[in-house]
Amino acid sequence: MTKSRRDFLKASSAAAAAAGLAACGVAPQTIPGASPPAPGSPPTAPPSTQAPSLGDASIRDLALRALDAAKLAGAQYADVRIQQTRTQSVATREQRVQGLSDNETFGFGIRTLVDGAWGFAASHDLTALEIERVARQAVAQARANRSALVRPVVLAPASATPSGTWRSPIGVDPFTIAIEDKVALLLAANAAALGVSGARFVNSSMSFFRSEKTYANTDGTFTVQTHYRTLPSMSVTAVSADSSDFQSRDSTDIQPMARGYEHVTAARLVENAPRWAEEAVQKLSAKAVADGRYDLVLHPTHLWLTIHESIAHPTELDRAMGYEANYAGTSFVAPPESVLGKLRYGPELMNIRGDRSEVGALATTGWDDDGVAPDDFLIVRNGLFNDYQTTREQAPWLKWWYDQQGRETRSHGCSYAQSWSDVQFQRMPNVSLRPGERDLAWEDLIAATDRGIAIVGDGSFSIDQQRYNAQFGGQLFHEVRGGKIVGMLKDVAYQIRTPEFWNSLDMIGGPRSYQLCGAFGDAKGQPSQSNAVSHGCVPGRFRQVTVINTGRAT
Repeated sequence: MTKSRRDFLKASSAAAAAAGLAACGVAPQTIPGASPPAPGSPPTAPPSTQAPSLGDASIRDLALRALDAAKLAGAQYADVRIQQTRTQSVATREQRVQGLSDNETFGFGIRTLVDGAWGFAASHDLTALEIERVARQAVAQARANRSALVRPVVLAPASATPSGTWRSPIGVDPFTIAIEDKVALLLAANAAALGVSGARFVNSSMSFFRSEKTYANTDGTFTVQTHYRTLPSMSVTAVSADSSDFQSRDSTDIQPMARGYEHVTAARLVENAPRWAEEAVQKLSAKAVADGRYDLVLHPTHLWLTIHESIAHPTELDRAMGYEANYAGTSFVAPPESVLGKLRYGPELMNIRGDRSEVGALATTGWDDDGVAPDDFLIVRNGLFNDYQTTREQAPWLKWWYDQQGRETRSHGCSYAQSWSDVQFQRMPNVSLRPGERDLAWEDLIAATDRGIAIVGDGSFSIDQQRYNAQFGGQLFHEVRGGKIVGMLKDVAYQIRTPEFWNSLDMIGGPRSYQLCGAFGDAKGQPSQSNAVSHGCVPGRFRQVTVINTGRAT
């Protein structure tokens, strides 16, 4: 049985009184048939500094009680996260419901710093006595961890936010929509896809996320934030008449967003399902690609994943320093003193921004889980590697670099924990390829290409343990000849070495071709945690990239 936030507030207020407490107190995604995004850089969503609602007074009291207990036990620094998270997913196949889940968690986690060592403890029992006990436990853990200390933790300074609130800018709370309505929409979309001759199987789903988080630390920050995420999706499989071949088309046009149910409505699943089905059928008769080198024109719905794997992950500072290795490896972008300002990641037209401010993006927030208001920063500036993703703990490791640049040594606000029961650590922000100066569109890049392949949508991929050698597939592959699409290809994958690939980039789209894409779940760490992240990007053309035929028997 789950407990609502309102029920908890009532119960905890009563418990507090009994204990003698004073219990008072976006650049939207492009969807086929919709208007393109407005020109220019995407808008940002600044956090509010309004006081939290009076209804959260009992939670504030518990948070401050946790900090007081940690300090009394000997912590030089402490923070606490009290969090309620609800997730829901509905999955269908053809004309039946295949799965339904609706989960909710509610609890708190306390992190402490004692003589340069971290400690962490968590509990789902939100009472005054328990929060004090867990705070003391976190301090005891920090003391125990000092025996394994490699270097003392030093936190970069961060401005305090005494009372801040932030909320994802949604239109309709997806959890207010009846399950029956969600299922009806998915089944109608499935029927529309199966109405196309040759379409045999179809899966569709909706996934939703809502997190209400109260954060406080001993530096004087107290924030209340509510985050939403929404992902509608579909996959249609076509089978040839003799059953010798099958091809699928995933709805990669529709990307996950930090939006409400209005994102499902805008996706127009029923209207778009026949097109996805027809494209799956077309792939059955597509020409098999010939191995060779081609100019590639990569659509944002494809290129985002290449950015994620070959730029966003290797520029996480813990990977570069070797602290993240067991889950998906370390990074070739290392050591910092050899690559910062020196590594030619790509051509001068290439600029990669890290941010947690873009409206509708999945990693957007008012404050990170260190209590830092994130900034926007360039990971790659005019083709040169310029900065890593950092937390308060990590930023001092690069003080020498920031001093050289005349920049403040501060965290970029990249701290995140999956749940109240997990300790926070470095997770990527939104990492995006910025538009070029010329306002070119996808069609302009194709028109400028004599012999190439245009790729739409992401597919299977593999990458090595240092994010250096990789292979990427996709959803749709169009043969380009003389500046025109002349047919469809299949069995396409391209192979890259990261710096060589990005340095082959010679054309990018402009502001009107910018699109937000991303991942609803991205795992890291051991034990692993998952976050969500967006990658805004424009289409790009890459010259003479190695392409292989994945369908050829070996």
